Amino acid sequence: MTDNEKEALLWGLVGVTLFAATLPMTRLAVGDTGAPQLSPWFVTFGRAAVAGVLSALYLLWQHGKGQLKVPRQPEWPLLGMTAFGVIVGFPLFLALALRHVPSTHGAVVTALLPLSTAVLGALWFRQRPSAGFWACAVLGSGLVLAYMVWRAGGLYLGAANIYLIIAMTTGAFGYIGGARLTPRLGAEQVICWVLMTSLPLTLPLAWLFAPADAAAIGRMAWLGFAYVALFSMWIGFFAWYRALALGAVRVSQIQLIQPFLSLLFAVPLVGERLDLVTLIFAVAVIATVYMGKKMPVHATAPT
Repeated sequence: MTDNEKEALLWGLVGVTLFAATLPMTRLAVGDTGAPQLSPWFVTFGRAAVAGVLSALYLLWQHGKGQLKVPRQPEWPLLGMTAFGVIVGFPLFLALALRHVPSTHGAVVTALLPLSTAVLGALWFRQRPSAGFWACAVLGSGLVLAYMVWRAGGLYLGAANIYLIIAMTTGAFGYIGGARLTPRLGAEQVICWVLMTSLPLTLPLAWLFAPADAAAIGRMAWLGFAYVALFSMWIGFFAWYRALALGAVRVSQIQLIQPFLSLLFAVPLVGERLDLVTLIFAVAVIATVYMGKKMPVHATAPT
């Protein structure tokens, strides 16, 4: 293994570890139905506003170094698509869901996100996935639906599971948009441009949904909010994108351990219990994602 590959794996592990704590930290921030804390809407727009201000400072620093890359006119719709997915859709619906279900539940469902992104990416870029790829996608989706039904105690999925499905879908679209922009702008500047240009939306909405009595919110909830604002929304992307730039093929496999880390973090951080059935479903979903990532996806022949 080369030095670049070792460095890529190290940065990838840092990024995945930071992202893995997002679910339990979001759960801390929003609380549950019995003891609600911060509004999911405030957590969503507040974390993006904090990261957006930091992004503006970063871009100013890059400008001072003569390394700022400004998006071209055709790239702005992709920036909007990325913002909708990673700034609004994924964090909002994840926060709404985690008010009602444990973060261990969310970890199993969102474990399918890499495969969901691959499916939507194949459709977006008009690629031709193999039959094995589609079989893994169907199997993984079936496992997640079976887990949802088991947790719900019947065929009724409930609002929380619908929120998680929407979070996965919008997050996948956000990742696709960012992937289209990264080759020219650079990965770090993509997320910073997305966050900074979203400030006219995120700042006023964060103010609108801010708690009327901040002192009534528990310290652990504020800690959870600070984490998702600084690490999940900003610093984690820097580590992850640097890893992908150094060695995308090897590093992408590290993402498979993220759900396991989320499950482990949920026990000490939120005090959740990790039951055997949840662990079995998590292993099965992650194994399916791993197999799906190994299946060939062919580019569509030009016409």
